[in-house]
Amino acid sequence: MSQSVNATAPHVGRMEAVGDRWRALPKWQRSLGFVAFVAFLYYLPLLGIPGLTWFRTDYIQGGSSWAGTLFTCAIYVLVAIGLNVVIGLAGLLDLGYIGFFAIGAYGVGLFGSVNSPVVKAIQERFDLPATWAVGWAICLFIAITLAMVSGVLLGWPTLRLRGDYLAIVTLGFGEIIRIVAKNVTTVTNGNAGISAIPGPEGPPSATNTVFGLIDLKPWYWLAITFVLIMVFFVRRLEHSRVGRAWLAVREDEDAAAVMGVNPFKFKLWAFAIGAALGGVAGVLFASRQAFIDPTKFDPMTSILFVAMVVVGGSGNMMGVSLGAFLLVYLPERFRGVADYRFLAFGVAMVLVMILRPQGLIPSRRRARELKDRAAEAEEAPAHV
Repeated sequence: MSQSVNATAPHVGRMEAVGDRWRALPKWQRSLGFVAFVAFLYYLPLLGIPGLTWFRTDYIQGGSSWAGTLFTCAIYVLVAIGLNVVIGLAGLLDLGYIGFFAIGAYGVGLFGSVNSPVVKAIQERFDLPATWAVGWAICLFIAITLAMVSGVLLGWPTLRLRGDYLAIVTLGFGEIIRIVAKNVTTVTNGNAGISAIPGPEGPPSATNTVFGLIDLKPWYWLAITFVLIMVFFVRRLEHSRVGRAWLAVREDEDAAAVMGVNPFKFKLWAFAIGAALGGVAGVLFASRQAFIDPTKFDPMTSILFVAMVVVGGSGNMMGVSLGAFLLVYLPERFRGVADYRFLAFGVAMVLVMILRPQGLIPSRRRARELKDRAAEAEEAPAHV
């Protein structure tokens, strides 16, 4: 035990040192660094710097579109941020997060039309222009609402469970959503799926000048904008009273209840907010693909969502974002060994759990826990 903990301690110390140096910089330098990083994110689809073009997926034989790969990475980062609220902040194991992702996708697929009675009613009620952009924005709002309501409906009877029991129930929820989408053919069109799902410019068409099917850079820029907005929102929430209550519940639910925190209330908040972010990711995914069917929302994808959080570093938004990026980008970049992706994925997970059990970029709290544990191990008797 002592050797295992000590093996991780140097890594934790180095990561903490880098974080401390960053936080010690003057505010203007940190702001400048953040602006430069955001500018680089928006520049990525145009990446043409000699030497760095090696990282592009369209420079290899049979490689996929570089902007398309970046868009998928942005979608999964958005998913990881939402799931991090549930797992990393509130400490709830959700194996059925794909259900919220599917609800968002089907929300825009079913209501995504300026001729939809619901969309038309909202436009008339608030005197909004009858354009595709406004209709898509309304569909986004509807999808977020449906996802949040489903999160509350799932959490209300199940959040009194803990640990493995909660994980099994949430896994069942994800499967229920997929099976309902498959069998309720009068609404979802079953296995045939829903096609011609509109984006901000309407359904895919040769007349689309921005959000088309060939040039995917605008789709990536739209997705990364949503990611940055959600990062700001979740960061503010994390440092609010709600975020502190989540951390208290995650550390010790019984102690939090004794101190006046209502665990059930704040866990329900975590489920609802995490579900909303999953719904946003589902809307972007469906609008870009312009077609969805139940096979796109299988349990393996849900497990992949959890893996992104665990590998990146539960509780740290930068960490889970890095985990999401790597798990999407690396199989595309090394497409030649894609047939062995599940073997490589399993080996990578085992190595991460052995060498970096706290994740690639752990949260400061998690890093301190491992540091304290290492100190305790050093003070323990030699026979332990």
